[in-house]
Amino acid sequence: MRAALFRRPGPAPEVLSVEDIDAPAPRAGEVRVRIAVSGVNPTDWKERSRPGRLEGIAFKVPNQDGAGVIESVGEGVDPARVGERVWLYFAAWQRQYGTAAELCALPADQAVPLPDGAGFDLGASLGIPALTAHRCLFADGTLAGRTVLVAGGAGAVGHFAIELARRRGARVLATVSSPEKAELARAAGAHEVIDYVREDAAARVRELAGEGVDRIVEVALHHNFDLDAAVAAPNAAISAYANGGRTSLALSQLMSNNVVVRSVLVYTMPRAALRTAIEEVSAALQAGALSELPEHRFPLERIAAAHDAVEGGATGKVLVDVSEDAPPSTER
Repeated sequence: MRAALFRRPGPAPEVLSVEDIDAPAPRAGEVRVRIAVSGVNPTDWKERSRPGRLEGIAFKVPNQDGAGVIESVGEGVDPARVGERVWLYFAAWQRQYGTAAELCALPADQAVPLPDGAGFDLGASLGIPALTAHRCLFADGTLAGRTVLVAGGAGAVGHFAIELARRRGARVLATVSSPEKAELARAAGAHEVIDYVREDAAARVRELAGEGVDRIVEVALHHNFDLDAAVAAPNAAISAYANGGRTSLALSQLMSNNVVVRSVLVYTMPRAALRTAIEEVSAALQAGALSELPEHRFPLERIAAAHDAVEGGATGKVLVDVSEDAPPSTER
């Protein structure tokens, strides 16, 4: 099979190549998926860049998320799943073969049925962003009647956080850094959008939510902590899912209102919470409540450019087209 891989950590153009390698066979409890589209996330370039990620293996195929069709199954997996359209998550987590290849073998429960009407592009965009968004939103209870602030509402996590929160009855505010990103957040369903470059974000949030916000989905806690603390309602939760740098905080800013600061890493979230997130994302997908972001597309041969686009902060979703012979997707 054709696969992108790296044999040492380093910059994408220097270490990523596309080669012909042996395809992985599905082991007991696994399925093998012919990948149509691979999604690229910040976690993918970060893992490629870190030393110590290749201990005991000669190479690694990157990318956690993707979508395609189950081609074969291992022992203990229902053969009826062959031919099923699926979206994948955690494909490369503590495993050698990710989704940047024509074929990927992984545990059967990490290949989730993709409903009719949902395309491979949307399926490949879910995984890390949608599951992270769900955990940030629901780790501290239900959302009906509550107000949610999504920092970075035009990003992938922010996009799905807006859609998932609206689906469960929340009022959603989002912060962005440009008019173009504001349009993306509005398209996802944000009730109100605040451009923090052009206006006083804390004052505007307080104007829109006089009693404060109940949940904050935070992409940059090191920059936004003072803002978050200023707009948090009593008993609010701030869920930070990205590590942008050291954060200094004064407990006094949180204690009087019993505000929780929660760190979220999707890979190690409680298993029960992960199962619930998968069920909820699948239900939202089935209901047509999730949508695609603007796409930046690359062929597999340009995997390095795809990784660089994500590392450079591309707005929207970076996708890699992998298998030309994958069965066609049913688009919305």
